[in-house]
Amino acid sequence: MVLKTFGWSFAVTAAGLVAAVLIGGWTAFGIVAILSILEISLSFDNAVVNAGILKKMSAFWQKIFLTIGILIAVFGMRLVFPVVIVAVSASMGPIEAVDLALTDKDRYEQLVTDAHPSIAAFGGMFLLMIFLDFIFEDRDIKWLGWIERPLAKLGKVDMLSVCIALIVLLITSMTFATHAHLHDGSANKAETVLLSGVAGLITYMIVGGLSGYFEDKLEEEEEREHEAEEAAERAGKPRSAVVLAGKAAFFMFLYLEVLDASFSFDGVIGAFAITNDIVLMAIGLGIGAMYVRSLTVYLVRQGTLDDYVYLEHGAHYAIGALAAILLITIQYQISEIITGLIGVVLIGWSFWSSVRRNRALAAAEGKAEASDKTEVSSGV
Repeated sequence: MVLKTFGWSFAVTAAGLVAAVLIGGWTAFGIVAILSILEISLSFDNAVVNAGILKKMSAFWQKIFLTIGILIAVFGMRLVFPVVIVAVSASMGPIEAVDLALTDKDRYEQLVTDAHPSIAAFGGMFLLMIFLDFIFEDRDIKWLGWIERPLAKLGKVDMLSVCIALIVLLITSMTFATHAHLHDGSANKAETVLLSGVAGLITYMIVGGLSGYFEDKLEEEEEREHEAEEAAERAGKPRSAVVLAGKAAFFMFLYLEVLDASFSFDGVIGAFAITNDIVLMAIGLGIGAMYVRSLTVYLVRQGTLDDYVYLEHGAHYAIGALAAILLITIQYQISEIITGLIGVVLIGWSFWSSVRRNRALAAAEGKAEASDKTEVSSGV
């Protein structure tokens, strides 16, 4: 099972490390290895959240996620995305941006760094909305009940998560961005941060809204599947349910790709602390992205989220922390080690809480069975 799920990841790791040695010797080998570990540590919470969505999709769309999806993740976000940032921010063509990345790596790194406020605002708002919508939803299973119960009551207020997100964006743009302008003499970032944050919010609402809409429609269709099939046959359209399922799966897939992109922002920016070689960066982050994808599928196929019910909670709290960190990094530098450790600690804590819950339930079931046997014996 492990080899089947992680086989491609192992193969890509071997090929990537060999390529690194051929490109830059053992120094490049070490850089790629470090970048791979960085990406995995920063994106483990991504895998848990992805698994919660992916388990609702068919085996076909899970394969799409691992094939076409990984091409988008590796080549799109880890290779093309930084080049696009440079091309847009420096008002140059894509070919010029690629040439700059290969020939003037220091200048390329500076341009990507200059674009960080807009990247952080977009990704931070997208991830913040995911976190807010999660904690404001009333769930049967609660991890930190003392926090989640009152928040679930507040969540009954319409559009509360959007209002809070906009307030956070306004505060961010008017404090961090303006502060940077007053102290370092750079161009005022407030407008850039505000526009990018609004773009992130709109992207979340469009993609998340469409995927949620079609998912709800699919659930409704499944509830009355027999009646729908009969009606479709009488109308001569027996494949209506299949088309609906396809739409739902497509928009959930699209949502997953945007989610992955938001998670990758901090990894791409953080990679420049290790190297400004775009080729080594793409190899290292690409290897890490492969493991995150494989881990997502592994969690789905093993039913891990069903067995350890608090894992999804821990991952969403980690998302909230990452959203806050991205917004803070508009002005202040935060080490990727801290970012990665926060996610690992929260997920580890939720995993241990799940283990304790499972043990308590097993013990309670054992006592109940023992009590029933005692009653039966007494009756006899």
